[in-house]
Amino acid sequence: MPGLIPYRFTATIWQHTPPGGWYFVSLPRDVSDEIRGMLQAEEEGWGRLKAIATIGSTQWNTAIWYDTKYKTYLLPVKAAVREKEKLVAGIEVKVMVKV
Repeated sequence: MPGLIPYRFTATIWQHTPPGGWYFVSLPRDVSDEIRGMLQAEEEGWGRLKAIATIGSTQWNTAIWYDTKYKTYLLPVKAAVREKEKLVAGIEVKVMVKV
């Protein structure tokens, strides 16, 4: 995916409706505002944008979704990434998202 814009930030991992809920990182509001301002026209259903994410040494193809309630994009953190990077809800992580 050529021409992607990288965004780097620190955020806390959280779990939606535990137990068994998905894990996410909420992008900072200013980052989300910038992305939405430039790329909203490219969003697919539910405010989805394709992305490449990196946490620690793990990079994966994914998507971010716009959360209308909190006015920010959400990055899902899949189990394989959490296991490899030893991530749990409540910890802060350094994230890079390219969109």
